Amino acid sequence: MVCRELPEHALQKLLAPWGLTVVEVAPDAPLPGSFWGDPEAGLIADKLYVRPETPVQSALHEACHYICMDATRRARLHTDAGGGYDEENGVCYLQILLADELPGMGRARMLADMDRWGYSFRLGSARAWFEQDAEDARQWLREHDLIDARDRPTRRLRTA
Repeated sequence: MVCRELPEHALQKLLAPWGLTVVEVAPDAPLPGSFWGDPEAGLIADKLYVRPETPVQSALHEACHYICMDATRRARLHTDAGGGYDEENGVCYLQILLADELPGMGRARMLADMDRWGYSFRLGSARAWFEQDAEDARQWLREHDLIDARDRPTRRLRTA
């Protein structure tokens, strides 16, 4: 699924509680802050850059990096979100949760799109990882107050 398939302003509405601004770039314009290159989402400071053909999974992944990084890294964020293994797992888990809040996307589509993009997990698929092997990601997100005990996003940014 690509961003143009979402209802108008759905991504902006979803990400606003975290102070992240979605900047829609013209279809043929380069994407500022894109680590992977066009058409993948870009991230600079508190701006998420997308084009109509940007994959939703890419936009949510970069947004979740913003949410999951500490305040020091967020203050100097430009293109490379960085982060370690535990944070990356937390990012992947959170993007799956947030997909359920985007009309037309949902968890099943996100998991399939992650597999299509080439995410690799020990159990062979994003779904298997999410359902059977992601307890460490859930725990990391809870420790940083990013999800509650029922796996619902708290709408808070990681602070430390």
